[in-house]
Amino acid sequence: MVTSLNVPRLVIAAPSSGSGKTTVATGLMAAFSERGLAVSPHKAGPDYIDPGYHALATGRPGRNLDAFMCGPELVAPLFAHGAAGCDLAVVEGVMGLYDGAAGRGELASTAQVAKLLRAPVVLVVDASSQSRSVAALVHGFASFDPQVRLGGVILNKVGSDRHEVMLREALEEAGMPVLGVLRRAPQVAAPSRHLGLVPVAERRADALAAVAALADQVRTGCDLDALMALARTAPAVACEAWSPEGALAAALGTAPDLGQGAGRRPVIAVAGGPAFTFSYAEHAELLRAAGAEVVAFDPLRDEALPDGAAGLVIGGGFPEVYAPELAANEPLRKAVADFAAAGRPVAAECAGLLYLARSLDGKPMCGVLDADARMSERLTLGYREAVAVSDSPLAANGTRLRGHEFHRTVVEPGSGAAPAWGFTHPERRVEGFVQQGVHASYLHTHWAAEPSVAHRFARAAASTL
Repeated sequence: MVTSLNVPRLVIAAPSSGSGKTTVATGLMAAFSERGLAVSPHKAGPDYIDPGYHALATGRPGRNLDAFMCGPELVAPLFAHGAAGCDLAVVEGVMGLYDGAAGRGELASTAQVAKLLRAPVVLVVDASSQSRSVAALVHGFASFDPQVRLGGVILNKVGSDRHEVMLREALEEAGMPVLGVLRRAPQVAAPSRHLGLVPVAERRADALAAVAALADQVRTGCDLDALMALARTAPAVACEAWSPEGALAAALGTAPDLGQGAGRRPVIAVAGGPAFTFSYAEHAELLRAAGAEVVAFDPLRDEALPDGAAGLVIGGGFPEVYAPELAANEPLRKAVADFAAAGRPVAAECAGLLYLARSLDGKPMCGVLDADARMSERLTLGYREAVAVSDSPLAANGTRLRGHEFHRTVVEPGSGAAPAWGFTHPERRVEGFVQQGVHASYLHTHWAAEPSVAHRFARAAASTL
């Protein structure tokens, strides 16, 4: 049913990466939550790490809005699903405001998401090395696309009172409201490493303290009343909120049917903990809607898979950081190997691929795949268009999906006798492994784009009961 989306909303963007979007977006989420508002947190693009901080700030799942992986037509429905019943939604942008999928124009850019949501944009500007020039910069971003409504600016890394006066004077001349001024505050910065911020699961106590400090900084430096008033100017958007049940019914043409074993809910074990932090909330929701029971486990600490596990999902994360600890957990490595050898369904993405390998940086892993993994100096990053080239419990041969690669590791060989995916853009190659019930690949995918994969996986798990 098409309804009217009326949730007050803001998109937090910047001229470039490193300007302070995460600082401002997370601080705003926390500050408004402290006021007793139900705040819905969102992240444009494929990023897994920032939503973890958003979840800490709001107490709600951080959700991604990715117009490349899911298609522009799903941005508003997925947003409406996450923001249902909320008083405010804050969307953190990706890269610079107009940066998107390479060679695809505005596709997957923050600007496109803002236009699809009809949301006002707040531009976070790193003002540390400029004064009056800030007006020219902001004017360019405000006028580049007339359909993007730039509602104001938050100045970040301002050096002094005098510096603030010069910046405000310049922006007043340009007719652009200043909605906040933040001074340099390195004490609230989250630590980073080879793929960005350190995930919340690896530093929860410190992350909670950092989010509280961000809330204090934003509360002190930003005009929250003006920001809320701007959020309320977002006009209604007619759309049907996404739901896992509705998505599955639409994809299958009928209600989900698990076939054999339908009298019992198959348990699907999902890896979590500090080493496996990357997942989209919609994946677990789709599996539950498909009739499965989703149970989390931590490969760093748990020595056995959850009781009755009939399917296994091992998503992304940082196993390279925890290779010694993962190697030391021999009982679980053997349990995973035995599970795969029995032909039960296993879906492994990126970190999961490394964990299923024979070794990672010389440390023994599960040995499910006849391959070895190691750290590399080269960053592999970018969107991919892919087609399944082998039947697996996750995807039928010929299934087309868009995904994202993001890693500094190498698996040798890069594919097995039956590869998982054939990439069709931006380069043509095969990648990943399909053997027995295992589907393992570097490619991160968003199942909301093709809900049938969740049903297919749940059905494969049910067939083992």
